[in-house]
Amino acid sequence: MKSLQTINAYFIKYKWRLLLGAFFVVLSTFFSIYQGVVVRDATNEIIRLIISQSKVDSSKFIVFGSKLLVLTLTSGFFLFLMRQTIIVMSRHIEFDQKNELYAHYQTLDASFYKNNSTGDLMNRISEDVGKVRMYTGPAIMYLINTFATVIIVMVFMLKINWQLTFLVFAPLPLLSFVIYKVSDLINKRSTIVQQELSKLTSHTQETFSAIRVIKAYAREKHYTDELEKLSHDFKKRNLKLAIVEAFFQPVMVLMIGLSVIGTVWLGGYLVIYKTIEPGNITEFILYVYKLTWPFASLGWVTSLIQRASASQTRINEFLNAKSNIINTSALTQKIEGDIEFKNVSFTYSDSKIEVFKNFNLKIEKGKTLGIKGQIGSGKSTLANLLTRLYDTTFGEILIDHELIKNYDLFELRRSIGYVPQEVFLFSDTIRNNITFSTQYSYSEEEIIKASKDAGVYDNIMSFPDGFDTIIGERGVTLSGGQKQRISIARAIISQPQILIFDDCLSAVDVETEELILNNLKTIMKNKTTIIISHRDSALRYADKVIEL
Repeated sequence: MKSLQTINAYFIKYKWRLLLGAFFVVLSTFFSIYQGVVVRDATNEIIRLIISQSKVDSSKFIVFGSKLLVLTLTSGFFLFLMRQTIIVMSRHIEFDQKNELYAHYQTLDASFYKNNSTGDLMNRISEDVGKVRMYTGPAIMYLINTFATVIIVMVFMLKINWQLTFLVFAPLPLLSFVIYKVSDLINKRSTIVQQELSKLTSHTQETFSAIRVIKAYAREKHYTDELEKLSHDFKKRNLKLAIVEAFFQPVMVLMIGLSVIGTVWLGGYLVIYKTIEPGNITEFILYVYKLTWPFASLGWVTSLIQRASASQTRINEFLNAKSNIINTSALTQKIEGDIEFKNVSFTYSDSKIEVFKNFNLKIEKGKTLGIKGQIGSGKSTLANLLTRLYDTTFGEILIDHELIKNYDLFELRRSIGYVPQEVFLFSDTIRNNITFSTQYSYSEEEIIKASKDAGVYDNIMSFPDGFDTIIGERGVTLSGGQKQRISIARAIISQPQILIFDDCLSAVDVETEELILNNLKTIMKNKTTIIISHRDSALRYADKVIEL
């Protein structure tokens, strides 16, 4: 239960719903159990009539029936209110927890996403949070119901006969012991099931993302076989968990059956010696069955709690993950664009590959730097360091003679127009993809100008819906060159002071490259620009070219 302690903050937030729900549970349980008193009186009346052979007074039994009906309706009404408070509370907690986890995802740095698959991220925010909701809703509700039922039933029973009460409750410690022993096994197997589900989700997500490549290489059967294998492993793990969970229900029925047999045996003995009334046996049997569902649900609730604990452990792993990129929010001044790398060393934490060692570079404000080099030489890493997707291992990066770490992270990134090597477009309109860079609204003229400068305006206007054309997931309906040029338009529309083009012209022909570079010459004027490219032709307008 340690991992579930993080949920307590939500219980405090919604404490009035929880307390009100608990109050409704007690009321619903009381009116439900009080039916036993009415049944006892009715049974005693029937036996009296049989013994005395008196005339039946139907009005008495109408009263008994009316009392049972009112008690049932009242109990049901409070049961409805109980669900409207506790179950609704669990939905609020689920909503808050998903938002908290999603917001935390946004704060984590690039290395976190490099080490964790998209499928696993999605699984924790959907499947795992869903399992935790089953704890904050149904599990809590039935636990309160169980405790309320046990206490109220025990009070009613002890008022009649302590020996019979003891006999009814005698099997329950054994039941608790079985639950205690099995719960740990459920927890372990639940964790394994969730891990297998993450693998399954990750494989499926990757397959759908790479479907064009899979079809191009005719690898459908391989991926289908892989999914079948993962599904088989998931089924096998689930069946092992189901075997343990299936053990509970027969044990519950056995314990309840023993209680009923004991009640009839000892109750009959006590009736013979006139210690209790005959109606008390009927009353006690009713109480036994009132205890049936709470204790039958105890195994299910235990399973829910164990699953929730395993899921919350996985959620806490991500919630406890901290970003290595710390936002100091110290400087929010406008960036001019003077850049300097001073003795910079950088090693990737996961692969331990050292990319830079004592690297020094100065880019004057308003100048254009061209960068070329072999694959893996560190060209994209340099751009990632400048946008603070990663921080240097050693050394300093200065912008306008201030440490880059002193700048407000969001202000820094808003001042940089970055076109990454791997272009990503959202499944949205072309207009919204171009204007994505800030939350400000742009005029139609600004959107058209950015698209013309990026050399993609004619392509956009050739579509039936123009700028309102919906592109598929990751821009699947566009060519590689079109995606690159829309990405360029997105970077330049906000007119940032620093521009970084990371091999963003690799998918266009020489003529289009010439058009784009000529258009960008005006935009790059008085702006610090870094052009990364394998093509020498793309670097011809640079003031200085370095090779890594």
